[in-house]
Amino acid sequence: MIKRYSFLMVMVLLGSMMSNAVACTNFLFSRGSTRDGSTMITYAADSHTRYGQLRYHPATDHRKGEMLRIYDYGSLRYLLSIPQPSHTYNVVGFINEHQLAIGETTFGGRAELSKGNAEGIDYGNLIYVALQRARNCREAIVVMHELVSTYGYCSSGESFSLCDPNEVWIMEIISKGNEKGAVWVARKVPEGYVCGHANQARITTFPQERITQRGEVAISSRKLKSIGLADISCVYSDDVVSFARRRGWYSGSDSDFSFADTYCPVDFGGARFCDARVYAMFRRVAQGMERYEAYAMGNISAERPPLWIKPDHLIDVHEVMELMRDHFEGTPMDMRHDAGAGPYHCPYRQRPMTWEYEGHTYIHERATSTQQTGFSFVAQCRRWMPAKAGGILWLGVDDTYSTVYCPMYCGLTQVPECFREGNGSMTQYSTTSAFWLFNRVANFAYGQYDRMIGDIRAEQRALEESFISTVLQHDEQLLSLSDSPRLETQLNLLSNRAADRMMKAWTQLSNDLLVRYHE
Repeated sequence: MIKRYSFLMVMVLLGSMMSNAVACTNFLFSRGSTRDGSTMITYAADSHTRYGQLRYHPATDHRKGEMLRIYDYGSLRYLLSIPQPSHTYNVVGFINEHQLAIGETTFGGRAELSKGNAEGIDYGNLIYVALQRARNCREAIVVMHELVSTYGYCSSGESFSLCDPNEVWIMEIISKGNEKGAVWVARKVPEGYVCGHANQARITTFPQERITQRGEVAISSRKLKSIGLADISCVYSDDVVSFARRRGWYSGSDSDFSFADTYCPVDFGGARFCDARVYAMFRRVAQGMERYEAYAMGNISAERPPLWIKPDHLIDVHEVMELMRDHFEGTPMDMRHDAGAGPYHCPYRQRPMTWEYEGHTYIHERATSTQQTGFSFVAQCRRWMPAKAGGILWLGVDDTYSTVYCPMYCGLTQVPECFREGNGSMTQYSTTSAFWLFNRVANFAYGQYDRMIGDIRAEQRALEESFISTVLQHDEQLLSLSDSPRLETQLNLLSNRAADRMMKAWTQLSNDLLVRYHE
């Protein structure tokens, strides 16, 4: 029997955990872990101020001397200008025309390094600039390293997910405080394994030059241009260990050095509010994960989940979508069964996540599915297809549990109206905005949750299964158009047709729910 705990769980140590109790969730799936041999990463952009839309950068040829003005991803503050290359690639959201996709979660890390440099490039622009300049994960790691080395890094600690049609990598980076640049480690997810990160640094020890683990080959950034070699599975900045030694944070051997434990030591919040989301995914794809439950509940002295695990079965794209829908169902943290769930067992809680009463500190859970999500995606990369048709950004807006993941091909050049930048905002409602439509349905459901969520989930499943089927049906046609200028036209048609169908179906669902459940 699953033990039930009240959501009013007393914490002995609050510490610095709220710096980690934020933002996003990423899951990573290597080619060997998936049913069709595709690679996949997921990303939920969670912020009460994040609007769901599809950012687009067309492929562009640039004149010599042309500069790119960089504005901070969050504040829009002007940071710096950098030279443009001769050509930049087509970028649809977080995937480019070569099927390179990148996601992120913020872990913050040591307070001494959290502000980074006053000048430099921020984490959001690291992603977008890399997508415009790199064709695969390895090139992206080189681009990101060169950017922070040349211009500095002005964000706090970040975990990045990178995937291309062949590989999946996790990269973790943190600024050097008042010094220019950043320290970082990037590791390839082994074939057949899945990985995850959720606002807590995850890379602990890692193979280094002359230090071999399970046959892995590692290089430091001194040899970064060699990253194209197929057997390399770990890359790290030259001074990732020596910088920590110089600051007095580490004194052991190189082989025992842990990036996460040095630059983002886990606390209660890092386990309960962050790594617990990774645990929730792990336990849904593999048996035996309950051994990590105590850690996920916040006991940081208990056994910690590994960086990656081998699932019990091959995973398809729809299961990945479903893994992004989680309220800790079936665990002691199940949000449907505590005192905050109310009469309709609603698994959502208002912020703040922590509060004090009569000298004690209490918490709400932080699950993968949350009302604060602006948008989320499943990026799927398929090496057997033409590049522009092989990469699909399955895009959803608002809460992952009640969204619909709609296929946007990485080679599209015409963004559907419902996802278009400028079509509504967090302060401006639009009747043609997917974000506002899905937000309206979700917010209506929260008040009568277990009465309404079944209807929403049924329509969601029907649409997603239909979209997946339609993608497969058109693969043969798109293969035949591989070298044809008609390919772009067809990708635009298919992406826009799917978005239009989704909007019509969800508008009808919104109307039906109002009639069915009015009081």
